[in-house]
Amino acid sequence: MLIVDCRDVESIKGELLVYVSDQVAAIPTLKTHEFVLSSIEDNETIDTNLVITSIKEFLDSIGEGRNFAVISTNQGVSIRSLSGKKIEREPIPRPQMYSCPHCGFVTRFEVEHNAHMKLHYL
Repeated sequence: MLIVDCRDVESIKGELLVYVSDQVAAIPTLKTHEFVLSSIEDNETIDTNLVITSIKEFLDSIGEGRNFAVISTNQGVSIRSLSGKKIEREPIPRPQMYSCPHCGFVTRFEVEHNAHMKLHYL
């Protein structure tokens, strides 16, 4: 298990999590100011250097590589701003999703969800 502190890059934490977990083949868990990478197999460990390289690649791809340092710490990895500037982005609006608690059916439409729910009670 490896913890990645994202306090200075919280607005891109979700995108970063997806990219890094794909690069290192790990199971991601999103937390408030950080994300956690867990190995798929219990006997495997996550390569910290590969995680750091992946984070740097992602930051370079969005043009922020020179503004942030990626540091290995005792608890995991920390992303720190070199100038004190944090990445600020507007959140991407995501449509509301409705999920059936009985069978897991998912839809974006409340009317369709309500009609589906009625089928379980016939």
